[in-house]
Amino acid sequence: MKKFEGMTDEALALLYVKGDNSAFDELLARTQTKLFTYIMFVVHDHDLADDIFQETFVKVITKLQEGQYTDSGKFMFWITRIAHNAIMDWYRQQQGRHIMEPNSSNDLQNLNVSSVYDTFRESELVNEQVLHDVKRMMNALPATQREVVYMRFYQQLSFKEIAELTGVSINTSLGRMRYALMNMRRMAKDHQIEQS
Repeated sequence: MKKFEGMTDEALALLYVKGDNSAFDELLARTQTKLFTYIMFVVHDHDLADDIFQETFVKVITKLQEGQYTDSGKFMFWITRIAHNAIMDWYRQQQGRHIMEPNSSNDLQNLNVSSVYDTFRESELVNEQVLHDVKRMMNALPATQREVVYMRFYQQLSFKEIAELTGVSINTSLGRMRYALMNMRRMAKDHQIEQS
C-alpha cells in the first residue's frame, strides 16, 4: 500500500497495536513469503508449514495486542523466533519422532570453533553441480541441523543470532552445524558425490 511506503516493519507493528488493521495487512504482505519459506525449509511439508505459519501469525497478533512487542528494529527476527518456537512445539508433540541431538557424550564445550568455520568456508566453494547435491542432502538432515544450515547459509545469520533465535547456546548451534556438515559429508561419500 502506498500509504505505508517507506515505513519500517516495526513502525507498522506499532501502528497495528494502536488499532490500524491495514498496517497489519501490509506487515503480513511484507513478511509472509520469507517466513513461510523458512518454515517450509525446516518442516518439509506444505500442509504442516501452512498450519505452523497460521499458528505463528495468530501468536504474533496475540503478542502484539498484549503489548509484548517493543520496537527493537528486529521485527522479522522476532516473528522468526515465534515461528521457530511453533515448529519446536510441533516436534515435541510428535510421539515416536526422534531427532538426533548432541548429548552429554558429545561435549560441545570442547568444540573447536575455527575448525567449524574452516569447514563452513570450504563448503562455500562448491561448484553448481555439487551445490545441487548439497541441497538434496540438506533435505535429508534432521530438522534441527537443517534449520541451522538454512539460517547460516540462506539467511546469513551469525551463530550468535542462530543461538538466540533457536534458544540454544552458541556451542550447540555450532555443534548442530558441525553434525550437519559431517552428515552431509557421509551422505556424499555414500553416494559418491565429488566434493570440492
